[in-house]
Amino acid sequence: MALRTGLLMLPAYEPARLAEFAVLAEDTGYDDFWLADERFFREVYACLALCALRTRRIRLGPGVTDPYSRHPALTAMAIATLDEISNRRAVLGIGAGVSGFRELGVDAGRSAVAIREAVELIRRLLAGETVTVKGSEISFTGGHLDFAPPRPDLPIYVASQRAGGCRTAGRVADGAIMQGALADPLVRFLRETVHDAARQAGRDPARVALVARLNVCVADDRTAARNVMRPTVVRSLSAQRPDFFTFATAGLTLPAGLREKVLALPYTHDPAPLRAVAPEVPDEFVDAVTLTGPPDVIASELVRLARSGIAEIMVFPLALDGRIETTIERFQSEVMPRVRAELG
Repeated sequence: MALRTGLLMLPAYEPARLAEFAVLAEDTGYDDFWLADERFFREVYACLALCALRTRRIRLGPGVTDPYSRHPALTAMAIATLDEISNRRAVLGIGAGVSGFRELGVDAGRSAVAIREAVELIRRLLAGETVTVKGSEISFTGGHLDFAPPRPDLPIYVASQRAGGCRTAGRVADGAIMQGALADPLVRFLRETVHDAARQAGRDPARVALVARLNVCVADDRTAARNVMRPTVVRSLSAQRPDFFTFATAGLTLPAGLREKVLALPYTHDPAPLRAVAPEVPDEFVDAVTLTGPPDVIASELVRLARSGIAEIMVFPLALDGRIETTIERFQSEVMPRVRAELG
């Protein structure tokens, strides 16, 4: 059984540096290079185009964009253009999104419906159709792409940590991405929700690849690696207020003091407020949704995921010294050989 690997980056680096990471990902053996479409960082498609020009094999795409801040017809236009530039290596990730909505005045209600309608519109436009639709969330009138897209079947992945979004993935997508899908109850939730929806839609569940999007820190000192990871767990908690769905699904309950502090946090990429709360995050919260520690520890978790039906690991790298190349390289050179040997 094969386990695909993807590298996920935040466009917090200059475009030329992002292209260097794409080259590193390709050279070290990753299958996919994903770039977050976060406001207000560097523009995702411009950076992906540069990455496409610097690489030859690896797939590239936004991980993930949303149906609100950019109309799905513009997403179809952008991803088809990237597919041309990359010689059919583009892949589209789409989810509910969160960043920039307040600043843009975006109402992101009924996200699962919006994602489904977006995917359906994008597929029709990539097929060269002239489309008129009046959905409950997405509308488009008599429009088409003014060029022939390279592939009508360009892969589309839906990202969600909620049942509605996972069901949408099962109904209409080629893949389902779930952040933090590591603990057994989370993997089971992802697999069963996606597969049940696929069956109800008359689709073969095996056609929908399950992707675990995980923050990863490969380090021989697991305690230090966990400490690096704690602020990212705080950010995940703050993004899931007030029910903390992922952690509740994993069987975890926030200590009262931590809950109060997380509820008071803004959604932010600024590490300072996250670090202030991080020491209160218990180890079991870190271990439920992130991969930390030496290669053999991480490899054993990946083998379990692969045997549970996960088809790809999307790696968001962290490192003890801030040099994320360490994790990027060690994941492929030290972790994945162990995984392949165990999986045969």
